[in-house]
Amino acid sequence: MSVNVNRSVSDQFYRYKMPRLIAKVEGKGNGIKTVIVNMVDVAKALNRPPTYPTKYFGCELGAQTQFDVKNDRYIVNGSHEANKLQDMLDGFIKKFVLCPECENPETDLHVNPKKQTIGNSCKACGYRGMLDTHHKLCTFILKNPPENSDSGTGKKEKEKKNRKGKDKENGSVSSSETPPPPPPPNEINPPPHTMEEEEDDDWGEDTTEEAQRRRMDEISDHAKVLTLSDDLERTIEERVNILFDFVKFCHNNKKAQRYLLHGLECVVAMHQAQLISKIPHILKEMYDADLLEEEVIISWSEKASKKYVSKELAKEIRVKAEPFIKWLKEAEEESSGGEEEDEDENIEVVYSKTASVPKVETVKSDNKDDDIDIDAI
Repeated sequence: MSVNVNRSVSDQFYRYKMPRLIAKVEGKGNGIKTVIVNMVDVAKALNRPPTYPTKYFGCELGAQTQFDVKNDRYIVNGSHEANKLQDMLDGFIKKFVLCPECENPETDLHVNPKKQTIGNSCKACGYRGMLDTHHKLCTFILKNPPENSDSGTGKKEKEKKNRKGKDKENGSVSSSETPPPPPPPNEINPPPHTMEEEEDDDWGEDTTEEAQRRRMDEISDHAKVLTLSDDLERTIEERVNILFDFVKFCHNNKKAQRYLLHGLECVVAMHQAQLISKIPHILKEMYDADLLEEEVIISWSEKASKKYVSKELAKEIRVKAEPFIKWLKEAEEESSGGEEEDEDENIEVVYSKTASVPKVETVKSDNKDDDIDIDAI
């Protein structure tokens, strides 16, 4: 019985199918183990080596796994039900098979052991990205890349080069031993002087300094900026640290923060279609990273400048940033109100035991007529 590869899709006509897992428990006591009978067929439907889902089960269950590739036996230690393994296989499919864009399983893994990266490319939508290598299975994949990975293609290219070299050596020996066959009688050979003229023509590219300088002048200014460096081979975390080194001068520097916001406007102008809708998220990340302060962001949002980008684009950027600006102002008001309440709550009334009680004394006036009877009051 077959099931959908992406079991969240309930369409019965879904074209990506795989056989349901069949698990068989063998052994007793400490030697009990679960054999996945049809793991080869399941892995073929997922376009992954059968060792990958088997190892994934071991990582999730905390159990040891065994692979007998010759006899197609893939074993997980312990007793496990087929339904439980089937549900666990859905997690493997979601992380290592389905495309994150179109959710189709037409993906290939590209493993680069030198850079310790695992790429993912989709044949359906053209997506290309990197997998999260925090899962334990990724270390196993890096040590055991699939056959269609970059490392495998590199080995194949080396083998092809070695074969070509051997073929050339063999060809030179055979040509010296056996003469070439005579041309057919009907074939007309070109005159010898034309062959000499063709050999004299130099079809190579001029490599003198003047020619190189001339070609560089023809290249546009934009092409000169496009340079490749070793930074492209770094990991995402290292590249983020490089960016932080460039922008860390903004900390407690309001003038630098304003320049950073104007620089953001210029980047949005270059990639307007991709970034215009993500401006609130970008500002939120910069704010959380302490690269921008509240006062600078609010003052920047109040006035659109045409110094760096067009007036219309500057206004549009600030309109897109309004949700974050509104949240920022409300958070500031709540924090200021909370501080006042905290001040009132922190007031304590202290009663002193040594406080003196005022005494009431009678004052006798000189006039006898004006005497007041205290008891009568």
